[in-house]
Amino acid sequence: MSKVMIYGEIKGGRIKKTAFELASEGRRLADKLGGDLGAVVMGSAGEQFAADLGRYGVDTVYVVEAPELETYNSEYFAQALAKVIIEKKPEIVLISHSMQGKDLAPRTAAKLGVATIADCISFELDGSSLVAKRPMYAGKCYAQWVALGSPQMASARPNVLEVVETPKSGTVEKIAFSADASRATYTTKDLNLDTSGKVDLTEAEIIVSGGRGMGGPDYSLLEEMASVFGPTATVGASRAAVDAGWRTHSDQVGQTGKTVTPNLYVACGISGSIQHLAGMGSSKVIVAVNKDPEAPIFTKADYGIVGDLFKVIPEFNKELKALLAE
Repeated sequence: MSKVMIYGEIKGGRIKKTAFELASEGRRLADKLGGDLGAVVMGSAGEQFAADLGRYGVDTVYVVEAPELETYNSEYFAQALAKVIIEKKPEIVLISHSMQGKDLAPRTAAKLGVATIADCISFELDGSSLVAKRPMYAGKCYAQWVALGSPQMASARPNVLEVVETPKSGTVEKIAFSADASRATYTTKDLNLDTSGKVDLTEAEIIVSGGRGMGGPDYSLLEEMASVFGPTATVGASRAAVDAGWRTHSDQVGQTGKTVTPNLYVACGISGSIQHLAGMGSSKVIVAVNKDPEAPIFTKADYGIVGDLFKVIPEFNKELKALLAE
């Protein structure tokens, strides 16, 4: 039986990087508890990712198959995940705090009659008790939480856990599942996935974001910077820019958008409202460019440039290209 279990999210036919983050952390916790690590994936396509999950420390991959699990449906996925947890009886269950995880974790926890600790940035063990650290009050402070029920459930913020290869067997165990259709509250009619190929904000290592200071929908300067940084970089936006129609909501960083934790966050023309800071404040390095020296973003930034972004960013891109060309 698995002492620790993770949920491996699959999107657009690919397993998300968050699954490997959870697997690496789950392996560390399982080793301390002296037990195995299991991973749950939904749908028949999940079997193909067993070797990848095994590379990051998963002993057993539970592939739950049913026609209702080929497309994400919160009720059916929660039923399936709860079924595996009840059967395998793990002590700890970890889920990513992604858009899907925010929906799936509490719904599954409710079916199990336990709580879930949301949006955690680190985990430790106190004996067999999971101690989770999570930000509160838009990142102004941190609290340590302990789950009292069993299993202990928590969701982890994407991109905060270290990915470590610890090869294990990744043995596949298929689990049949029959959905209770009477519980479904909606049906997925159409799935509109981003096919642009750009990295998801929550998984990006570098994010270049633009706000109201961009003055319009032309983000070419920021797109250029992201392209110079490479395939692990992408472009984001503040709520003001999204509300103005300059960028799509999928690009929005903040409390009402996506919570991100890249290695580098470059904020261009973003004043830094508390809602925006809540979404990117845990970035490892923050660089801010703003012409207002009193902009709140500078209180959070590791490096700040007071100036016109339309003069600063072209020079920044020029120097960046020269640096990377060496």
